[in-house]
Amino acid sequence: MRTAPTPSAVDRFPEIDRLAKRLRDDLGASSAIQCILLYAYNGTGKTRVSMAFKDMWRGKKDGSRDTLYFNAFTEDLFSWDNDLDGDSERVLKMNTSSQFFAGLAELEMDTRIREYLHRYADFEFTIDYETATVRFSRQQEVQVRNRDVVTPGTETVDNIKVSRGEENLFIWCFFLAIAELAMDSSIEAYNWVKYLYIDDPISSLDDNNAIAVACDLVQLLGRATEIKSVVSSHHGLFFNILCKEIGIAKLRYKQYFLHRGRKDQTYTLRSLENTPFFHHVAMLQELQKAIDSGVVHTYHFNTLRSLFEKTASFLGYDDYKSCIHGLDDDEVLFNRALNLFSHGGYSIYEPREMGEDNKELFQRVFTAFVDRYKFQVPNLIVPPPGGGEGATT
Repeated sequence: MRTAPTPSAVDRFPEIDRLAKRLRDDLGASSAIQCILLYAYNGTGKTRVSMAFKDMWRGKKDGSRDTLYFNAFTEDLFSWDNDLDGDSERVLKMNTSSQFFAGLAELEMDTRIREYLHRYADFEFTIDYETATVRFSRQQEVQVRNRDVVTPGTETVDNIKVSRGEENLFIWCFFLAIAELAMDSSIEAYNWVKYLYIDDPISSLDDNNAIAVACDLVQLLGRATEIKSVVSSHHGLFFNILCKEIGIAKLRYKQYFLHRGRKDQTYTLRSLENTPFFHHVAMLQELQKAIDSGVVHTYHFNTLRSLFEKTASFLGYDDYKSCIHGLDDDEVLFNRALNLFSHGGYSIYEPREMGEDNKELFQRVFTAFVDRYKFQVPNLIVPPPGGGEGATT
């Protein structure tokens, strides 16, 4: 269930602690809000925000806490020993000095993790609680020969090194199992959890798993009657599925676009209210802002070509050039520009501003594209009073 729009749809925070406090205030004990969804581009500082939220707990000086979090730091609690000498005993090690691993052996974590993992992956695992290590195995198909008869069969391959995506899935399922324990008030090891803060749980995952993870996460959040949550992501598809599924589950939530100014590092939190969020539409807004400012760089053509390709794919075309056909009398010129500038020898870390003639060409391509496909470019980032990016309130 969506909440009513806040009186101020855009808020700015010059310090990350003030932003973290705002998120805690939204989820406060007197608030009916159960979950906050944050969309932010990579590099915005989502992980830093999650840690600031965790550190704001008033009891942190005595070592207590109230937030169970999943972010890049959680993934760092696991590390590989690839047995460089023997190249056979590969294990994933757990840093059990973290409270994340409290009471593992007594809580039958293997079974709890496996219930989630088998939804996404086909490998197996065993946890050695004494050595704090995890071993992985997988069934593979083999041909069994008995005299002249060959029949298909399987064999188990032990101590395998799983892929990065599979490793992330395992760690994510580990977290889900612990989050379930935190929802059980009889489990003393995790009864300190008052908040879940989940940042980008789908790194290295394909779209199918991203959708599955989003759906399973919403089911979990729906059972967290005494625990409130923040979920942040840069992944447009994952974020859209979260919003849709949380709406279906009728959870009370807020949805924000999080942005950080490049000049003064001020955070901007904009309520998305009742507007569905689509990543490609946000990209359109960024390009429109570049055109309006007159500061258009060569790499903006790369973004524009990406939008052409996404649109072509959505419409069922084999090639992005189908979106150019009939776009303008200069469709040959448009195609040449998109090819040239999107494959140019430039660096995004050393942006080079276009010449005036190429700026004009870029604007013509962009405007014709938006007009043809009737995109409504949103104003996701409102300029602060007096102009300039990142002014404070």
